[in-house]
Formats: sequence, C-alpha cells, structure tokens
Amino acid sequence: MTTTTHLLRQRRFLPLFVTQLLGAFNDNLFKNAMVLFAVYSLYNSESQEAAFSGIASALFVIPFVTLSALSGQLADTRDKAGIIRVVKACEVGIMVVGGAGLFLAWKNWAVESLAIPLMLTALFAMGIHSTFFGPIKYAILPQHLKPDEVLAGTGLVEAGTYIAILAGTILAGWIPVEWAAVGVILTALIGYVAGRQVPPAPPLGTETKVSFPVLDWFHARAGSKLAYGLGWLPMAIADQFVSAYRLIRNTTDDRRVALAIGAISFFWAVGTILFIQFPPLAKNVLHASKEVASLFLVIFSIGIAVGSMSINALLKGTVSARFSPPTVVVMGLFVVAFWFVCSHWQDHQGEGLMQLGAFVSHPQAVWLLLALFGIAVAGGMFVVPLYAFLTTFVPPSQTARTIAANNIVNSGAMVLGAVLSLVLGKFGIPLVDQLLVSAGMSVVSAALGYWLYRAERTALG
Repeated sequence: MTTTTHLLRQRRFLPLFVTQLLGAFNDNLFKNAMVLFAVYSLYNSESQEAAFSGIASALFVIPFVTLSALSGQLADTRDKAGIIRVVKACEVGIMVVGGAGLFLAWKNWAVESLAIPLMLTALFAMGIHSTFFGPIKYAILPQHLKPDEVLAGTGLVEAGTYIAILAGTILAGWIPVEWAAVGVILTALIGYVAGRQVPPAPPLGTETKVSFPVLDWFHARAGSKLAYGLGWLPMAIADQFVSAYRLIRNTTDDRRVALAIGAISFFWAVGTILFIQFPPLAKNVLHASKEVASLFLVIFSIGIAVGSMSINALLKGTVSARFSPPTVVVMGLFVVAFWFVCSHWQDHQGEGLMQLGAFVSHPQAVWLLLALFGIAVAGGMFVVPLYAFLTTFVPPSQTARTIAANNIVNSGAMVLGAVLSLVLGKFGIPLVDQLLVSAGMSVVSAALGYWLYRAERTALG
C-alpha cells in the first residue's frame, strides 16, 4: 500500500483533505458563478462588467492583506482543529447570504439594492474564511502525520486544491445560477461536517497571547478605558497593518528575498488583470458564451500546472532563478499574441453569443487558445522556482514567516492589479488594449528576476 493510499484511509488526514478540497471548490464555484452571471445576465456595458469583475477580485483578496498576520498568530497559539470548526461553521452562514444573493439576482428581484450587495458581502467574507483557513491546512500536517508522511500529505493537499479549483471553475460556467445558489450552501454544510472530524491539534508552543501592537501600546500608556473608548475595531484593524508591516520589513532584510517576493507579486498582479478581463472579453470582444469564459480560466489553470512541472524537469531539481527572466518575457510575448488574435477576431455568422462548440470550430480559436496556454505555461515556469527559492533559501525557523510575508505582498499586488484594471476602464481604454498593459508589466517581473539571478550568482561566487 502506498503512503498516499494509506493517508486517504486515515482519520488523521482524510477529514482535513476533504475539508480543504470542499472549501477551495466552494470559493471558485461561488465567485465564478457570481461574476459570470453578472457579466452575462446583469450588465450590458463592457466597462460595468470589467468593473464588477475587478471589484469582486479585490474584495476576495483584501482580507489576505489585512488579516494574514492575525491568522498566523491564531494558528500558532490556538487548537487548529478548533479554528477549523469555527471557520467552517461561519462558511455555512456566509454561503446562505451568498446563495440568497444569487437567487435574488436570478429572479431579478432588488438586484442593485440587495442582490449584488449580498453577493459581494459573501465574497468578502469568503476571503476572510480563506485567510484564516490557509495557514492551518499546512501547519496541522506535521502534528497529525509521521515525518515520512508529511511530503505525501502536502502533495495531496496541493493536488486536491488544484482539482477543486478546476472543478468549481468548470461547474460555475455550465450550471444555471439557481443551481449554484443551492450548491454552495450544500457544499458548505458538507464541509462543516467534514471539519468536525479533524482530530485535535493543540498549539505546540507555550505562547498563547495574540499580539495587538496598537491596543497594547494604548493599554500601557493610556489605560484600557481610553483604548476601548477610541474604538476597538479600528485599532484591531490598525494592528493588522502594523503586524503585516513588521513581518514584511523583517522578512525582506535580505535583498534576494525582497526581489523574489517582488517578482512573484508582479506576476500575480498581471494574472489578476487577465482573470478580470477574461469574462467581459469573451462576451464583448469574442461574442462568446459564459462556457467559453469558463474554458479560458480552466486552460489558464492547466497551463500553470504544466509550466510548474516543466520547469522542475528543466532545472533537474536545482532551485535557481536563472530561467525566470526569459520565461516571463515569453509570457509577455504570448500576451501580445493573445491581444493580436483578439484585435483581429472575426465575428461568427450566427445570431446571439457563440456557444462552446461554435467557438472551438472558429478558425481563429486554436491560435487564441494556444496563446492563452502559452501565457499560463510560461507563467508557471516563471513563478515556481521563485516560490521554491523562498522556502529553501531562508532558515527553516523563518520559512512560515517568509511565506506569510510573501502572501501579504502578493495579495496587495493583486488588489493593485484589480484597481489598475478599474482605472484603465474609467479612462476609456478598450478592454482588448488593456492586455498590452499586462504585457508591459511582465518586463518589470523580468527585471526583478534578472536582478535576483545576479544576486544568486554573486552569492555563489
């Protein structure tokens, strides 16, 4: 019996695996169902559709910027299984709100005044849910698994997350929105039941106090009455920004770590802009159905996975940034190719939006999909060695903090990418031409990757 098969039979692993798989599936089913329905059924303006897609992406990512430091502290100072139960119980309530928003939008009841606010509120809350669950799914593995099982367990978690993202993305593009409204609630309920089966995972350290720098400062100097009189919530939010800043500052003292995080962050900013553009671009430029927009997201995800595996074979297991500059330049060139095909797209002869079968048989579709696949493969080849560098370059005692700092900066870059997409739309830049902005940003990532490789070579003498 293989280690993988053995783990999938164990209560110390299977409930966690199922819980995280369902969470990733639900995130993508809800978000993509909401965005695709808004783009294809609620709005008839390219700028409105792009704006909604950008706002949705930003709302989901903002909690990662503001709450990652707190989520890391809680994961280290509280029972991780207990946090999972609380988080998954909250997911049920969140999806009831989100499902209600989808249902109201489907019925065309109070769309602007109630349905959209409910959907966006649920999406923001799911971002908070993912922020607090994220650190736990990796930190809990060494407590429940034997040392020779951790690598297999981590691989299963990664594979499960990838499969869940693909499944949620595909399903969102194919099922009616009212089915999605029911599906997200049922998935949350099953996830809650699975989460309750995770065995206890008490904190390993002796520290149990969660640090709130701003509140602690006010307590020490002005007393608790003044601190709470000024408002606990604003101070708690300020605490998270202070904690995030300290974490990033302490982690990026080494120039190579700072360059790696910067290069990864620019990559995800480019990826965010592309993901925001896919649904409205498919509808307004290619005149294709939501199934085609879903296909774009699936191909992008598969391409990233192919690139990730390809670069590992190319580097032969050696962690190095030497291929990062050329691969991200290639990614930018594929973005230009994607723009070129979109700019010269020939409308189909039938009425209405092109369905998936008609799109696949379109004479330019193969070139468009090849360009999109090339973007994703080159992107995966660029970013994977940088992640590997972060986890192997720093001492083991600092790995978790380094990844947390990277996640915060990445999330901030994704928010900025979403804001940039909104600003470009406000200035009237056509959606298809915004692709060239993504290509230009790839040059910045290439420069950061090149400087990292130079620093790597210098360190090796």
